[in-house]
Amino acid sequence: MRRAACLFLLFISLSTYSQTRHIITSDSTDLFIEVKGSGTPCLYIHGGPGSGSYWLEKFFGSFLEKHFQMIYLDQRGTGRSKSPKDMNFSMDRMVEDFEEVRSALGVKDWIILGHSFGGILQMGYVHRFPEAIKGMIMVDCSLNMNESLNDSWIPKACKLLNITDTAPYLDKSISPAKRLEKIIPELQKKDLFWKMAFKRKESEEKMDRTYSEIPNWNNDLSENAMTRAEYFEDYKKFTSDIKTPVLFFYGTNDWMIGPKHYKGVNFPNMQLSKCDGGHIPFLENQKDLEKAISIYLKKYNF
Repeated sequence: MRRAACLFLLFISLSTYSQTRHIITSDSTDLFIEVKGSGTPCLYIHGGPGSGSYWLEKFFGSFLEKHFQMIYLDQRGTGRSKSPKDMNFSMDRMVEDFEEVRSALGVKDWIILGHSFGGILQMGYVHRFPEAIKGMIMVDCSLNMNESLNDSWIPKACKLLNITDTAPYLDKSISPAKRLEKIIPELQKKDLFWKMAFKRKESEEKMDRTYSEIPNWNNDLSENAMTRAEYFEDYKKFTSDIKTPVLFFYGTNDWMIGPKHYKGVNFPNMQLSKCDGGHIPFLENQKDLEKAISIYLKKYNF
């Protein structure tokens, strides 16, 4: 395989509590990684696309690092990682990054923890490299971006904005990115955007402040991924074929993904857990998420 033939350059700076690493992929892209904690290796596959790994580390890392060796990866084109010269953000290339990180770190297999759009990447990864994945934790993940957008995101946004004629926003002949470009500024102008993901306004403000803590944030992935058709496929239909133990955690007020998005998710080895929360439980519903993960670890003996 290509990843076995490539040479990894690994730069490591060590501290008492963590390891900060830069892994150079086979297509010469510099990926930023923070390794913390001990236990079963766990790769965090963040959402966005392009939200980065810092949110989870900052707000929920203290719990996770007691149970896992956490690998916080900023995906290519995101946060502290660089962008590829050819701007390749395909599913195949993203998944190859995960495998090259695993190989560089000397990890035999691991649990993968995804959030939001990260669920799409998890599905791409487990489909291509099932032997590398011993478990999947899905936190407010979409497995069908079109469904999340058309059945929850846009209807809720239109309701908040008192838009009665939703047809222009649900017109599938217009790309998802273009439709969101029309509605997001209106939500922001009326200070309503926070209601899509949070239960409290101050939670959005707290999240937003984290970006200023990292200089020169890279936004290339977020500007490119939404134009790729492969990320808008229906991945729910593949769930029944995946034997990996899955924790599927969702919020009953998560309008980004949809409070009923769990329907049609048919992993045969699945723990389905819900909370009365929004899209960011690792900030607003920590106890609920902690309980669900603890049950999952015990149930599947990780």
